[in-house]
Amino acid sequence: MDLRDRLIDAGVDLVMTDGAASLGLREIARRAGVSHGAPRRYFPTHHALLSAIARRGFADLTARFVAAGDGEAAPRDQLRALARVYVGYALECRGMFELMFRHDLLDSEQHSADPPRLRESTLPLFEHVVALVTRYQSDHVGLLGEAGPPPEVTAATLWANLHGIAQLWAWGSLPLALGAPPPGDAPGDDRLDELVAAALDAHLGPVGS
Repeated sequence: MDLRDRLIDAGVDLVMTDGAASLGLREIARRAGVSHGAPRRYFPTHHALLSAIARRGFADLTARFVAAGDGEAAPRDQLRALARVYVGYALECRGMFELMFRHDLLDSEQHSADPPRLRESTLPLFEHVVALVTRYQSDHVGLLGEAGPPPEVTAATLWANLHGIAQLWAWGSLPLALGAPPPGDAPGDDRLDELVAAALDAHLGPVGS
């Protein structure tokens, strides 16, 4: 394994165990067993290294999407499976999830000349959701009314809803509001399915509409 991959591996291990705030260059270098100046040989900035670590998170999330997906299923069923994976990943891998969606890293072209940039890992996932929403809406003409939002807006608000569910659960706000398990505990499968179903109903309309 070359040093570049060792540094990324060390960063992945660090963010998964200690959170995104732990990803200092010196600590990553220490974990990789190299001098604190070694990362600069491969990553011109701290942001460039963080972006590479976050890309590993997107690769993991994408693989989970693929494993959970069924291209033959109805669009809404595919959206439900992706939503379930997304929220589950956010709660299981909190440090990586936080790192992956930092805007300063998504705008990483200003920090690194090392392609692919992080947004090139993010946008295909969003575009896939938009495509599924488009198919669903085309099969349910009139579901949201003629003046309903375009698919990309529906996809964006659904994404924001799911992201909010994950964050508010991780922070303890949703467990408090719902009388659920103590903060820090992940929701049970039934409760998580209930939250995901409610988000889909809110943005796509109830099943059977």
